[in-house]
Amino acid sequence: MNKLTAKNISALKGKRKITVLTAYDFPTAQLVDETGMDIVLVGDSVGMVCLGYESTLPVTMDDMLHHTRAAKRAVKRALLVADMPFGSYRNVGSAVKNAKALVREGGADAVKLEGGRPVLSGVKAIVRTGIPVMGHLGMLPQSIRELGGYKVQGKTKEEQDRILDEAVELERAGVFSLVLECIPMSLAKRVTKRLKIPTIGIGAGPDADGQVLVFHDVLGFESPVNPRFVRRYADLSQVIRKALGQYRNDVLK
Repeated sequence: MNKLTAKNISALKGKRKITVLTAYDFPTAQLVDETGMDIVLVGDSVGMVCLGYESTLPVTMDDMLHHTRAAKRAVKRALLVADMPFGSYRNVGSAVKNAKALVREGGADAVKLEGGRPVLSGVKAIVRTGIPVMGHLGMLPQSIRELGGYKVQGKTKEEQDRILDEAVELERAGVFSLVLECIPMSLAKRVTKRLKIPTIGIGAGPDADGQVLVFHDVLGFESPVNPRFVRRYADLSQVIRKALGQYRNDVLK
C-alpha cells in the first residue's frame, strides 16, 4: 500500500477510526507498521518505557532523533510522527529548528507539540515550513509539574471551554490532527464534533476519531505508570520472564 500522508490521515475523519500506536526502535516499529496502523508515534514516552525516567521531562532532542531514526528504517506505510520533547519549542526559532531536525535528520513525516495558546505561534511557523503538525490538548505530560501530576483535565466548565477554544485555535493554526488526553468523554465528543480535523483520544472515551496507546502498555509490559484507561491485549512481561528463566535453567543444567 502507498505511504500515508498527513492529508490522508485528515481525510479519514468521518469515514473510519484512525489507529495510532507508539514505537521507539526498529523491531517494534516494524511490527506496528506491518499490522496496518495508520500512525506510528515516536513518543517522548520513550523516556519512561525505554530509558527508565520517571517522566518525559528528561528526554532530549538527541534521544528523539536517535529513536526516530530507528523507527524510520522500519516504517514503510504508516505516517511517522515524532514528539518534540520538553524545551524544544520554547520559542518560535527553536520550534522551527527542532522540527526541521526531526524531519531532516530523524526522518519523521510530522511532529507533535503539546499545548494550546502558548504554542500557537510555533505551530504556525512550523506549518509554514511545510512540516505537518499534530496537536495535543488535555493532560500534557510535559506540564505535570504545573498540573500537579497525571490528572484528568477539563473537569470544570472553565477548563472545558478553554480546551475547546484552544482546539479550534490549533485547527486554525494548521494542525492536521489533535490528540486529546485524559479529558471527560463528553468534552472529547464535543471537541470532535466541532473540529474538521480528526481527534485522537487517549483516556478520552470512544467518541474521538481515533485512538492512541503506548506499545508497551498494550502488550502488558510492567510499568510504574498504569493508567486506568489502558486496555492490555497480552502479558508479555510474564511470557518473557518465563522464557528467560527457561534459558537460564538450560544453561545451568
